[in-house]
Parts: sequence; C-alpha cells; structure tokens
Amino acid sequence: PQGHEFSLSSSPNPFNPKTTVSFSLAQGGRVRLDVYNVKGQKVKTLVDGVRAAGPQTVDWDGTDDRGSAVATGVYFFKIWTKDGQLAKKSALVR
Repeated sequence: PQGHEFSLSSSPNPFNPKTTVSFSLAQGGRVRLDVYNVKGQKVKTLVDGVRAAGPQTVDWDGTDDRGSAVATGVYFFKIWTKDGQLAKKSALVR
C-alpha cells in the first residue's frame, strides 16, 4: 500500500461562514483535532477518536463547543496523532 503523509490544512482561509479542515494520517489510530483562539484557549474539538490512514476532512462552522458563534479573528487548528502533532492558522472574518 502507498504511504500517506501526515498533514493539516484548511480552506478557504480566511473563511466565513465555514472552513474545511483537511488532514492526512500516515497511519490509522487515535486522532484529536482542536480549535484554539489566539489566547491559547480551546474553543472546539472537531475530532476525538480513531481514524483510518489517509486523507480526511471535517468542517468547522465558526462555533465553539457550546454552539455559540466565535468572534472574528485568528484561530489555530491543532492535531495530535501517534505520528506527532501539527498546527495551522486560519482567519475567521464575520
């Protein structure tokens, strides 16, 4: 089988009202993908579970874990897997 590269990105960036977060796993296993604000506070968990190797996507609609809309600004997507961790920046423009 062809190997996959561990990666993380989002599109469109900047975004409104939603962005698609794309990630690829080199190997299957437990994945956690969270959204943080510029103060380093977690605003939403997008993925928390076991995923297969390969490319995947999840949408973020600019809301926090309570379903409330977050403010315009810069946000960071951070992913943790057994392959390591990555972070990418995105801007929400309301």
